[in-house]
Amino acid sequence: MTSRRTIERRLERVRDFDAPDVALEQYRTPPALAAHLCHLAALQGDLAERPVVDLGTGTGMLAIGCALAGGTRIVGLERDPSALARARDNEVRILGTDPIEWVVGDGRRHPLALSDATVVSNPPFGAQRGNRHADRAFLESARDLGAVSYTIHNAGSQSFVEAFAADGGGVVTHAFAAAFPVDRRFEFHTDERRELEVEVFRIEWPGR
Repeated sequence: MTSRRTIERRLERVRDFDAPDVALEQYRTPPALAAHLCHLAALQGDLAERPVVDLGTGTGMLAIGCALAGGTRIVGLERDPSALARARDNEVRILGTDPIEWVVGDGRRHPLALSDATVVSNPPFGAQRGNRHADRAFLESARDLGAVSYTIHNAGSQSFVEAFAADGGGVVTHAFAAAFPVDRRFEFHTDERRELEVEVFRIEWPGR
């Protein structure tokens, strides 16, 4: 199995958005966080035996990370065509092949005819107007598509995520805290870099 550190080193080559869209809350998922999530998914046996879907793939960080960790059938779903082009470029640069299927679509209303998948996602946290409760919509898509899901949320989200999972017949089996460094990129940012606290949750969706 590929080590977490090896995955992280290769993910450090993922290029950021050229012109990130504040309305879409486009932030590159940190390589260390992505490597941790993807390595955990591999350890749990969630990558090799199931299709993997990265909802709102952005630069392709999680999709590529899952490929590095052993995933063989991976779909990256993204509503922004320019971001999807960057993800495709990152895939070729880092993997040297094209094992990932890139699909234009909204993670909140996915067009995918899949089930029993492993879903990974770094959804919008809902900080911008029009994105309120976006993380809930992504969780709904993950529940519809997945036998298991891994999602990243603002710190303090555990009670919400556990309640959502329970309402859908799911259960949170793993949760860990992580740092999410954000460099200054939008006008409202006042610091050159700020480190956010986030939480990652693995949910099993029985019967799916």
